[in-house]
Amino acid sequence: MFSIQNNFSGFGLSQEIIDALTLLRYTEPTQIQKETIPAALEGRDILGKSGTGTGKTAAFAIPICEKVLWEENLPQALILEPTRELAVQVKMEIFHIGRKKRLKVPVVFGGMPVDKQALSLKQKSHIVVGTPGRIMDHVRRGNLQLGSIKYLVIDEADLMLDMGFLDEVQEIIELLPADRMTMLFSATVSSEIDGLVHRYMNNPLSIVVEPESGTTGEISQEVYYAESENKYHILVSVLIRENPQDCMIFCATREMVNTLCHKLGRDKIRCGMLHGELDQKERLKTIDDFRDGRFHYLICTDVAARGIDFDNITHVINYDFPTGKETYVHRIGRTGRKGRSGKAISLVTPEEMKMKQAVEEYTSQPIREMECPDRKRLDEDAFRKKLKENTVLKERKGNVFNKTIMRLSIGGGRKSKMRAVDIVGTICNIDGISAQDIGIIDVRDSLTYVEILNNKGEKVLDELQNKPIKGKVRKVRTTRGM
Repeated sequence: MFSIQNNFSGFGLSQEIIDALTLLRYTEPTQIQKETIPAALEGRDILGKSGTGTGKTAAFAIPICEKVLWEENLPQALILEPTRELAVQVKMEIFHIGRKKRLKVPVVFGGMPVDKQALSLKQKSHIVVGTPGRIMDHVRRGNLQLGSIKYLVIDEADLMLDMGFLDEVQEIIELLPADRMTMLFSATVSSEIDGLVHRYMNNPLSIVVEPESGTTGEISQEVYYAESENKYHILVSVLIRENPQDCMIFCATREMVNTLCHKLGRDKIRCGMLHGELDQKERLKTIDDFRDGRFHYLICTDVAARGIDFDNITHVINYDFPTGKETYVHRIGRTGRKGRSGKAISLVTPEEMKMKQAVEEYTSQPIREMECPDRKRLDEDAFRKKLKENTVLKERKGNVFNKTIMRLSIGGGRKSKMRAVDIVGTICNIDGISAQDIGIIDVRDSLTYVEILNNKGEKVLDELQNKPIKGKVRKVRTTRGM
C-alpha cells in the first residue's frame, strides 16, 4: 500500500521536477495524482478510471519525467493519445514538467509533414507522444525505435477505441519490451478495454477517481425552452445577459457549428469553431487563440473538444442538448473547476425534453427553468463593450519558464557536422556558466537551437558573438519557440 501525500515534495521527487512543478504552480496533488504518482514511481502497472479535469496528465507525466534517464538516446516512454489536439496538449505538459531535466519530447500525429517529425525522432528523444496511426507509420519507416521503451501510457482509451484505433494500439504494444510498465487511463472501462488490460498489463493497480467538477453545487444549471425557429434569438439574448468571459457552446454537428459561428460573426460576436473538418493548423490555432483569450466563445462538437482542457471556463451552453446523459455531465464539467463557480445553460426543444428529464434523474439534480430575457431590457452596451475591448492575453502555463530561459539559434547544424557536445563544450568554457545552465539542444540541418537557463542567456549570447564553436565564429541570435 502506498502512503498518500498532500504535497509534491512528499513523493521523493528530484529537485529538477520539484522546481518545475513550483514554477508551474502545482501546489497540492489532486486525488488521482496522490494515488498514481507513488505507485508509478514503484513501477506498478496502473488502470486509472478518470475523466477530464482530474489532473490525470500530470499524474502520469510526473513519475515518467522522474524515472526517465537523460543520458539515454533512444526513447524510454511512449504516450498514445487519440487525437492530434490531445497529443499536443499532453506533449506540452510533459515538456514543461521535464524541462529542468532537459527532456526532449517529440510529438507526432497526422496532418503534419512526416519528414519534419522524422528528423525530431532521429535525434535524442526521451518521451514520444503521438496518435497510434502516425506512431505506426514512423515505426514502419524506421524513424522510431521502440526497443528501449520502459513506460507506456494509453490515454483516453475509451475514445481511442471509439475512433477505431484498437488494432493499431495492439500492434504497437506487441512491438514493446515485455518488461515495460503500462498505465491505461479511461473515463469508462468497456469489454474491449478490459481485454487490453488482461492481455497486456501485469496485475494493475485500479484507481477510480471521479472528476472534481461534475454536477456539483459549484455549477448552476439552467434551461431555456426553445423552438428551432427562435433558438438563435434566445441564445443571443442569453449571451447578452450573461456576458461570459470564457464560454464553450456545444452543437450536435459540424454543420451546426459552422452555421452558428457564421451567424454570431454576422452579429459581430467574435468566436472560434472546433470540429473534425478543420485542417490541423486551423484546429491548433483555434485552441491556442481561445486559451490566449483572443475571443470569448468557442463553438464546438463533442468529439472535437473531447479531452482538451481549458482553464477558467465560466459558462457552458448546450445549443443542441446532448443525446446521452454522460455527455451532458462531461460537457458541464468543463466549468466550475478548482473551487470556482460556473454556469451550464441548455436550450431545449420539445424533441429534447425526454433527454433533459433523463439527465435530471441521472444526476439527481433538477435543472432550473428560465424565461427568455427581454432583449430590450438588457444591458447590450456592456456586452458590446466587452467584445470591442482590446483583449488582454492570458499567461500560458509554460510562460513562467521563459522568464528565466533564453533560446538561442546558432548558425551550423548537421550539415556542418555540428554536435550537441560541441555546443556544451564551448558554452561551459564561459566564466560562470556550467552544464546546469544549458537546457535542451536541438541540432537541425543548418541551425542549432539551445536553451540557456537560470537568467544567464544574455551573458552567453554576448560571449558567443566572438567565441568560436567547432573552430568557427557562428552567427548567434535569440529566437522564439521551443
